[in-house]
Amino acid sequence: MADLVAIASDRLTAGIHPLGAELRSLTDGEGRQLMTDADPAFWAGHAPLLFPIIGAMAGDVYRLGERSFAMARHGFARRSEFALVEADHGSALFRLDASEASRMHYPFDFRLDMGFALAGATLAMTATVSNRGDTPMPFSFGYHPAFAWPLPVGGAAEDHRIVFERDEPAPIRRLDPATGLVIPAPQPSPVNGKVYAPKQADFEADALIWDQLASRSLTYGVPGQPQLRIDFPDTPMLGIWQKPGARFLCIEPWAGIADPLGFTGDFADKPGVMKLAPGAQQRLRMDVTLLES
Repeated sequence: MADLVAIASDRLTAGIHPLGAELRSLTDGEGRQLMTDADPAFWAGHAPLLFPIIGAMAGDVYRLGERSFAMARHGFARRSEFALVEADHGSALFRLDASEASRMHYPFDFRLDMGFALAGATLAMTATVSNRGDTPMPFSFGYHPAFAWPLPVGGAAEDHRIVFERDEPAPIRRLDPATGLVIPAPQPSPVNGKVYAPKQADFEADALIWDQLASRSLTYGVPGQPQLRIDFPDTPMLGIWQKPGARFLCIEPWAGIADPLGFTGDFADKPGVMKLAPGAQQRLRMDVTLLES
């Protein structure tokens, strides 16, 4: 943990690693870890940033006009070293700029700034994607934080609930196990009104994906105990995932999605892809707040 950049408030402490600008630790005032234990027997990640794609591309290749490019699942930001631009007691800003290496996979002059700020019981995370080139830039972006399941603030894993701010009756999407691509046929929502009760068996076929999400906020935890409120005003999709048997639950606000099975079109036309005009910026925020019971 020596390489972590630490920030703190009177209620929370966070640790961020420059590799991927990844949140590795979030603890409450009693030192209880709210993030995954990152047991490598299941998954050693903590909270990778997904850029410039989310999920898998067919054959790990995508097309832009007449050219094709290789891109591994979830993009390259999570494996890239970010520069620490500035940091103080309660905040830190990390930056990833386009490079000769990145242009081999993504031929755009981008900048990705990742800011973290703690105030009281809230960790505010803001990604700012900038198009510094002279052509429109297609991209996706997603958060992928893994929270402790069960949370160490009280209650058993089976008593945890995700409560959305709105009813979520729309069907969900699942992934093809052989390719990681989105199966076209929708599946019934597991949400009862606003409430989803996660079970490890739900994830034997990989993530649950909401691509018609009504909510932009939810709470996670055991009713009657301290919980986490997760706000994601700028991302219209959500993935929830874990490895069965592990002690984490990933709650992932996304602006983008994996390739649909059979998709052969241009990356710029893929479902969920955003487009930035030359000189433009797009901010995508995610806040995590520890709520008292």
